[in-house]
Amino acid sequence: MDGRNTDRTLEHRGLRLEYATIAWNAVEMVVTIGLGIAARSLALIAFGLDTMVELFASGVVVWHLRHIGRHSDRITARALRLVAAAFFVLALVVAAGAVWAIVTRSAPDESPLGIAYLALTAVVMLSLGAAKRVTGHRLGSEPLVAEARMSIIDAALAAGVLLGLAANALFGWWWADPIAAVVVAIAAVHEGLENLEEAAELRQADA
Repeated sequence: MDGRNTDRTLEHRGLRLEYATIAWNAVEMVVTIGLGIAARSLALIAFGLDTMVELFASGVVVWHLRHIGRHSDRITARALRLVAAAFFVLALVVAAGAVWAIVTRSAPDESPLGIAYLALTAVVMLSLGAAKRVTGHRLGSEPLVAEARMSIIDAALAAGVLLGLAANALFGWWWADPIAAVVVAIAAVHEGLENLEEAAELRQADA
């Protein structure tokens, strides 16, 4: 198989992974917001709202993989800036929800279904993130690699919310979830800054 056919195969694999991510996140948004409303859990509702940001990031990567100028540094830099913006919005939403929960000492009701679904989400998103990361590196697609990190962060956020709900149900530790959310928000900001730095380097190379 020549290099062109290999790239085409990897592009198709990357697109399939992104479509799978979009499909899962669309369902995740509806399920977690619904469970969050039922359990009066700000953590679950915020997690569902965060999914909108991840859907946008996946859309950016699909646009980049399908773009005729995908190998252009200018197009890649634009995609990285858009993914970086998604990271920053994700960090803002997560941090705002965490601060609100801490200030109001918001303690969610128990949600066994929410805990089970978050556990499944953590496994699915971690698997998708790892697969996209490998494919992105082999394809040389910086936006795909960057968005893969967002999926891994989503898995970490799901695990954090899960632990927060479990800690509150078992020990009454209402503050566990917002603390975990703050850590995830910091990680998202770091990833966003890295993407902007990569985009700037590509723009300089293209100049």
